[in-house]
Amino acid sequence: MKRLIQVSCFLYLVTVLSCNTTNHNTAAEALYKSTDLTAVNSFTSGAEGPGVDKAGNLYAVNFQHEGSVGIITPAGQSSIFVELPNGSVGNGIRFNSKGEMLIADYTNHNILKVDMATKAIGVYAHEAAMSQPNDIAITKKDMLFASDPNWKAGTGSIWRIDTDGKVTLLEANMGTANGIEVSPDEKTLYVNESVQRKVWAYDLSSNGNVSNKRLLIEFPDFGMDGMRCDVNGNLYIARWGKGVVAKVSPKGELLKEILLSGKKCSNIAFGGADGKTVYVTLQDRNNIESFKVEAPGREWKIKK
Repeated sequence: MKRLIQVSCFLYLVTVLSCNTTNHNTAAEALYKSTDLTAVNSFTSGAEGPGVDKAGNLYAVNFQHEGSVGIITPAGQSSIFVELPNGSVGNGIRFNSKGEMLIADYTNHNILKVDMATKAIGVYAHEAAMSQPNDIAITKKDMLFASDPNWKAGTGSIWRIDTDGKVTLLEANMGTANGIEVSPDEKTLYVNESVQRKVWAYDLSSNGNVSNKRLLIEFPDFGMDGMRCDVNGNLYIARWGKGVVAKVSPKGELLKEILLSGKKCSNIAFGGADGKTVYVTLQDRNNIESFKVEAPGREWKIKK
């Protein structure tokens, strides 16, 4: 009888370990598998600028038609959140520490601010010298950085926008500056150049100045668009035209490429219940895809 009990216990332990291993493997297999979040053609070909608020709602520009901002709730319901005024068309979206939505308005050279309770929209900053504010990044203290590509000339700039709306040029005569992001420790600013296929890293001071420009990584083909950091400092970069999101370490090592259904991936945001869901806007399928990752997003962590 004693031997029978020992055998039974052994078989039970093997079964439990086997189940745990199976569950772990299943969870691991679910990572980096991109699927559609919204229906194909739910956005226009200008699908861009995903951003997630503290409640877990996902926003992106040009939902159903140009000039709109759409909302996708955690329950999966999609609708128009606001219509931008005066012919404005949005690009990058970020949220400040007050929970206000900031939108790069590339047609009118503005950064717009949206009061999330009243949906009132105002001009947070304006700079006529910009070709177009494209993507934006933000620090814990609400200092904003904007990329500014001139697609026709193949050049670009970087701007800083302070909390009082003052706009300062940080660098001119770049390539086509596009994706922009701040590192988790806020000591590095990353900017990519789409046409030149280069990602640059700058030392970022506490007062928002940049120095010590250096090449982080250069790709041999296709383009780049938006990018975001996870809490470990890895950059997730939309490889426009290739249909993948590249995961790049802070040292510039290509760690992984996540395959998407669409090819023209334009921008990225972290969200979900644990911050470990990556949302990607697609401009050829006109929708949003999503996939799970191991670590939450840097900006998602700030909101908690």
